[in-house]
Amino acid sequence: MPDAPLLELRQVGYVYAPGEPPVFGGVDFSLVPGQRVGLFGPNGCGKTTLLSVMMGLLPATSGEIFHLGRPVRSEADFVLLRRSVGLLLQNADDQILFPTVLDDVAFGPLNLGLPPDEAASEARAALAFVGLADFEQRLTHRLSGGEKKLVTLAGVLAMRPKALLLDEPTSSLDPATRHRLIHILNDLDAAVLTVSHDWDFLNLVSGDFYTIENGRLVQEAAAELHWHPHAHPHPEQPH
Repeated sequence: MPDAPLLELRQVGYVYAPGEPPVFGGVDFSLVPGQRVGLFGPNGCGKTTLLSVMMGLLPATSGEIFHLGRPVRSEADFVLLRRSVGLLLQNADDQILFPTVLDDVAFGPLNLGLPPDEAASEARAALAFVGLADFEQRLTHRLSGGEKKLVTLAGVLAMRPKALLLDEPTSSLDPATRHRLIHILNDLDAAVLTVSHDWDFLNLVSGDFYTIENGRLVQEAAAELHWHPHAHPHPEQPH
């Protein structure tokens, strides 16, 4: 079904435990090729939980999830979904598994069944795309927080996903890495759903905006650009 959404939710809900109020319910949402979606809202409203349900890391307690028009119900179905929809976790340390950068980025392509030389080639291309071409043999535990974030993003991109789900990607990033991330995301062909408290960042990488209010997913009007006074430590640098 080439015209079907990459990812679709129909009346999806999630409850942590029986008898508790739902984190969210009746969520209808679709992500189509090339779409850029920003999801914002206060802490605890269910944004990260929603991403986990989309990826099958938490089981939906109601409704159905579809991938390219096909229902996703079993773990085998979610394995197929995860081959084309990549997830970037908020904490990069939770996503880094190997001691060297190249081995870590190549892990995803290897899991897809690529031979080692092709997996390494995909990893090198992804590292170059995020600006870390000379980081192949770096030790992951010695990287800065921003470098780790870019390495984990390269690991997701090395699998050539058709869609990306990003959970607070600018968390703990310095301004230069945040600026680089904006350019990386805007150069991608993949659909992107970004969860963030950083409204200025969302506005630069998204075209559609949603929030979770009272357990419901609500679409918001596009942001209006505006000027406001601010201060930063290096006024001579453009931003």
